[in-house]
Amino acid sequence: MLVVTTENVPGHRVVWVYGQVFGVVVRSRGLGGNIMAGLRSLVGGEIHEYTALLEEARRHAVDRLVRNATVMGANAIVMMRFDSAEIGQVMSEIVAYGTAVTIEAVP
Repeated sequence: MLVVTTENVPGHRVVWVYGQVFGVVVRSRGLGGNIMAGLRSLVGGEIHEYTALLEEARRHAVDRLVRNATVMGANAIVMMRFDSAEIGQVMSEIVAYGTAVTIEAVP
């Protein structure tokens, strides 16, 4: 599955548009992770626990995005974007979304 952030794929044309597709992940750090992150925030700098959490959540969101587009019959996703939000100051929501399409190479 080709996933791009652009509207078009060079050398290809869109032959079918299936519509919006998305992958959603909601994650929460455990109590131990929150305590470690809280301690790290006292001295400043990157909070590695949260960075790892968000990187993993983004990967899972893209995996779900691709799985949903595959079910629709698409072979590509164009205009892919990420969005994120906090839920109750203890959870992070990551959404990967785009447009599921079928593309073919232009001769």
